[in-house]
Amino acid sequence: MSYSIDLIEEIISAERIGNATASIKWLLTDSRSLCFPEETLFFALVTTRNSGASYIGNLYERGVRNFVISSQEKDLIERIRKGDLFSQANFLLVESPLTALQRLAEKHREQFNIPVVGITGSNGKTVVKEWIHHLLSPTKVVVRSPRSYNSQIGVPLSIWQMEERSEVAVFEAGISRMGEMEALHNMIKP
Repeated sequence: MSYSIDLIEEIISAERIGNATASIKWLLTDSRSLCFPEETLFFALVTTRNSGASYIGNLYERGVRNFVISSQEKDLIERIRKGDLFSQANFLLVESPLTALQRLAEKHREQFNIPVVGITGSNGKTVVKEWIHHLLSPTKVVVRSPRSYNSQIGVPLSIWQMEERSEVAVFEAGISRMGEMEALHNMIKP
């Protein structure tokens, strides 16, 4: 499945800089995992130690033209608005790129009326997910979390893998802080 950059802008309630037409099939949060730059939307996540915005230059050189960035990146945004940088790119400005990623996953999940299994707990989530996949995959098209993608970032990336031919989904949900399960539940909708 792919989404137009215009639709994504609407879904995540972003302010947009740039007007290039784009069709997005891939979501990226780690610049090292880039495969299809022309169809990729990079979420410049902000952590206590780093900002994904520092990777935009490298990704732009590698062909990425669509970015979600924090509206708090004032210096970068000013340079983009002046046309000094990245003139062929689209930038979607949001308060929180992580929240935008999760919102996009929620909307994507709403496109599917298939059984969805959510697996949580302190231990054994990945083993149980793989076991269920092994049991169902001979007769069903199963989408599942890759590896241990069970975090606030991993779950939306897992959900994004759902496609028209998917018949069942199996996702892990893990938390590291109080209150995180609500966001995971809203995306997975088991």
